[in-house]
Amino acid sequence: MTPASSEESRSAAEIVAAAWSDVLSYGTDLINPAVPRTAYRHPSLRVLWPMVSHGVLYLSRCTRYPWSRDIGTAFPQGGGGYRVRRESDKTLLGVVDTVEEAYALIAASLPEGCGPAIEGAADEL
Repeated sequence: MTPASSEESRSAAEIVAAAWSDVLSYGTDLINPAVPRTAYRHPSLRVLWPMVSHGVLYLSRCTRYPWSRDIGTAFPQGGGGYRVRRESDKTLLGVVDTVEEAYALIAASLPEGCGPAIEGAADEL
C-alpha cells in the first residue's frame, strides 16, 4: 500500500488553517497585515480558504484552483477606504472607509448556505 501524500491526507479544515497561518504571518511587502487579521476575526470568513495577490486578500469556498469567486473582495482605494466587489457577478457590494467595515460587509454578503471551504475546486461545490 502506498502512503497518501500529505496534501491528500489533510482535511479541508487543516488545509484552510495552514493557509491562514501563512497569510497571517505575511509582512507589509505582501499585504497590509491588518487586512488578514481583520478578516480572520469573522468566524464565517475564518473557515474560507485565503490567498493573497497584488496586496489583496481573496477568499474561496474551495482549496483548489479554480477557486470560487462568489465571496466579496476588499480592494484598497488610492485615496483611502475599500471598494468591496464580488467577482462572480461583478456586483459592487459597497464602498467603505475602514478595513473593519469592508470585512463586516463581506461577512454579511456571503452566499446562501456558505459554509467551510471544501477540499477541492469550485466545480465541486
